[in-house]
Amino acid sequence: MKLAIGSAQFGFSYGIANSQGKVTTEQVQEILRIALSYDVSLIDTAISYGSSESVLGSIGVKSFDVVTKLPLIPSHIVDLDSWLDSELAHSLERLQVGSIYGLLVHQSEALVGDKGMHLMTSLKRLKVKGVVEKIGVSIYDPMELESISEVKDLDLVQAPLNIVDRRIISSGWLKRLDKMDIEIHTRSSFLQGLLLLSRDQIPQKFEKWSRIWDFWHNELAKNDLDPLRQCLSSVLEVPQVSRVIVGVDSYSQFSSIIDAANKDITCRDWTPMICDDHRLINPFNWDAF
Repeated sequence: MKLAIGSAQFGFSYGIANSQGKVTTEQVQEILRIALSYDVSLIDTAISYGSSESVLGSIGVKSFDVVTKLPLIPSHIVDLDSWLDSELAHSLERLQVGSIYGLLVHQSEALVGDKGMHLMTSLKRLKVKGVVEKIGVSIYDPMELESISEVKDLDLVQAPLNIVDRRIISSGWLKRLDKMDIEIHTRSSFLQGLLLLSRDQIPQKFEKWSRIWDFWHNELAKNDLDPLRQCLSSVLEVPQVSRVIVGVDSYSQFSSIIDAANKDITCRDWTPMICDDHRLINPFNWDAF
């Protein structure tokens, strides 16, 4: 099973289509239970995801591979090794585990230049200690990898990939990473839920891209297609992708995702949906318009 659980919603209200708010601990417990029963064995979290790590630790995640992400390194930090050790120690304490599968740098610029080389050395040290199995980076644009001199030393790269945003493929970086034996995890399969909204639910500010939404919803209606299944198929069928991280708002939603992922469905050709406009494909820019 390529699916992995994205846990941002476990720590705070996240996602444009999330009407439920932060997922309750009881719901998280049910989500993890069904995950194990379907061999969904990886959880993606981050130190900056509110109470996500603590919630997961209180339930118990020793049966899962956990990937977490470092926060932005404060500008006043002089002793990088001590800061890194402290951040990871607190993360392990919240998760109530002795080690984790992956530790990612949340901002790729931290891996650029001399400071980036120092950070890579520190991350490698954690691998030697056995508290981290794989080190990597979370990116928002594949072009970020161009400036990381030691990209070959990464074990894991997490990047957005969905029907609208295909940059990790079109840039050639997906194949390059695969050839370097770097594990690839994707996120934003539903574009933060925007692709799962009905046509009249799409907020007015996204009407700049009405051509995309009109095409999407016309094709779905004309061919009686399930948007959830189409979104999942578009990433699950990419052979170089090891894990597809999906955000989960509720137990019932996760059950629907599991059901859709288990169906043998080939994604249609959604090439007319592809967009390179960063205002749309990077949700961090959504508040700016």
